[in-house]
Formats: sequence, C-alpha cells, structure tokens
Amino acid sequence: MAELLQCLLNVAEKAANVARVCRQEAPLFELLVQEKTGADKNKKFVQDFKTLADVVIQEMIRHDVCAKFPEMSGFIHGEESNKFENGLGESVTVSVCARPEETTALLAKVLDGDQTAASLLAEVIHQELQVTDGLAESLKVNIDPCDVGIWIDPIDGTSQYIEGKEEEEPDEGFCASGLPCALVLIGVYLRTTGEPVMGVINQPFNRKESTGKGWKGMYVWGVSYSGVNVCSLTPRHSRSHDHLSVLLSSSERREVKEALATAATLTFAAGAGYKILCVLQGLADVYVLSEGSTFKWDSCAPHAILRALGGGVCDLKQCVSARANGEVQNASQITYHQPHSGSNGVEKWANRGGILAYLDPSVIQRE
Repeated sequence: MAELLQCLLNVAEKAANVARVCRQEAPLFELLVQEKTGADKNKKFVQDFKTLADVVIQEMIRHDVCAKFPEMSGFIHGEESNKFENGLGESVTVSVCARPEETTALLAKVLDGDQTAASLLAEVIHQELQVTDGLAESLKVNIDPCDVGIWIDPIDGTSQYIEGKEEEEPDEGFCASGLPCALVLIGVYLRTTGEPVMGVINQPFNRKESTGKGWKGMYVWGVSYSGVNVCSLTPRHSRSHDHLSVLLSSSERREVKEALATAATLTFAAGAGYKILCVLQGLADVYVLSEGSTFKWDSCAPHAILRALGGGVCDLKQCVSARANGEVQNASQITYHQPHSGSNGVEKWANRGGILAYLDPSVIQRE
C-alpha cells in the first residue's frame, strides 16, 4: 500500500503542476474550455465546464498508475470523458502517449496547432517527479492492487478554477470561493465492498508565492484499511459543540438553511471536496448537502481521509431516516463500487441521498 500511496502522491503533484501551468497561460485559457452537454452535464449548474486540464490530468493519472500497477487497468474511473473538441470542430481523444513528442503532437490538435502550449503541457505530463513523504514511505499495510479501484476528480471546483479569482481572503481559516477551492482528488476503494480505503487531496493553489506571481500547493492523505488508520494531518482537538459550525453550498435549499440555522452557525464555500477538506482541517464540524449533486469522484478521496481520523461521509437521506427510527448510523456510509441501476450518464454515480461529512461522530448524534 505504501507503494500505491507514493504513486498517487506523485501523480497528484504532477496534476497540480498541470493545473498551475494551464492557469498561467492566460492568453490560451479560452481555448481550454468547452461546455458539457447531455448526459455528462451536472444538473446543479446552468453551465458546467470541462477543461483540457481536467482531461489531461485524468488521463495522466490513469496512465501513470496503470504503468506501475497494470492489474488496475479498467478500474480507474474519472469524472471526465477523454473526448475534446478543438476550435475547428474536430473531436480528439486525449491520452498520454509513450513519448513526450507524441503527446505534444496529440495536444497540438486540441490546441488548434499551438505547438508551444502543447509542448509545455507535455513536458509537465512526462516529468519524473518524486514527492518525499517519510510517513507515507513507512506505511506497513499490504493490499493487492487487484482488490481496489480508483476514483479521480481531476479538478474539483472547476468553476472556481476557470474564474480564477485570486483576491479572495481567507475567512475564519478558509476561502469561500476562488482558486484555493480547486482541488485534485484521488480516492481508492475496495472493489468488493466499496469502502474508501485511501485518499489523496492536492490543493494546487494553497498560497501565493512570495513574488506574488505564482502559487504553491499542499497535499493531505489518509489510509483506513484492515484496522490501520494513518493520516498526514495531525488530529485536531474537538471544536466546542455548544454551537455547531455547518458548511453548506450557497445553492442549498432555503428550508434546509432555515432548519439548520436554529442549532448551528452556517458558513458557505465552493466545491464539495474543498468543504470536506475544511471539515478535515477542523474548520467546520460538518458539511451538509441535501441534494444529489455530488458524485463518487467528489467524495471518495476525502471520505477515506475522514475515516482515517475517525470520521465519515453518510448518505444524508439514509442518515436522517435511521435517526428517526432510532437506528445506528454506520449503515448509511457512502460506498463507491456500484452504479445506480436505471440511471444514465453521470447520474449513475451520484450521491443521490445527499451527504453529511463529519470528523467527530458524536456531532451527528446531536438533536
């Protein structure tokens, strides 16, 4: 498992580099965006975009992981289709080739022949990168790659990434919106049970460099498997539960906001992954979403890390029903191995009952 974790840390950092490079090429950025349509469109947003960065990151992670663990081929899933349409209306299937020159030629088709931008991206994709993490390297847990699958969200919070707001100041330790809300999420789950067992979160835009021109990132990882729970985060002391802090989406239903406001302080932030990261960091007690507008790729990685620290991510609808019937909450933990029958497109993998993410299990027992 240490070898798999190290691989994921490396590819997540490469992914962060791709995200930063694409943002820095501002004159070309308009070429990297197209609107999702049909079954791939997230119903939550009027406009839901995919970017070339999304597709490149997803395919790069798939390529690098399969190169090291070929037995995982076919079990590495992502949010994005790897089809991209260039300015000439040509459909290009994006993939990572064996050599940088071949990847450059393929990306140049997407970039309307812009060899400079294509070469820059290919250079980042093919770089040899090694993240040094002593705790990850010392991990002593055995797992067969044949027993697990992976969910990738190449850039969670795509709208924040596209808008690229940099002036947002942290509020109470976190940003309500802006580039810091855009994350790379890689989650590992058991094929048999769907339990999330390993997660890596990379935040490419954690803080501005001293020059003020670029960004530095940070990452968090966690493992929860076979009785072993290890996390790169130091567990925080419990917050005061006299008054709960609940993170919500600004688009949350009015009746939900009103109900929660009677017992909690409500705060709002962008990005499902980022909101769960705030819970992980002890900046909020829970993240609540009443609608089925998040997906397995949004929650798998942070769910695994929460489990490593004793928390979890419940199906909100099932959790509320179990609570009403006086039942234990554990049965409502979200799993990641089976699609919803009778659904098409991305809806097959929606967290349809909403989500309740928490670090301290006692919080969800409160009235």
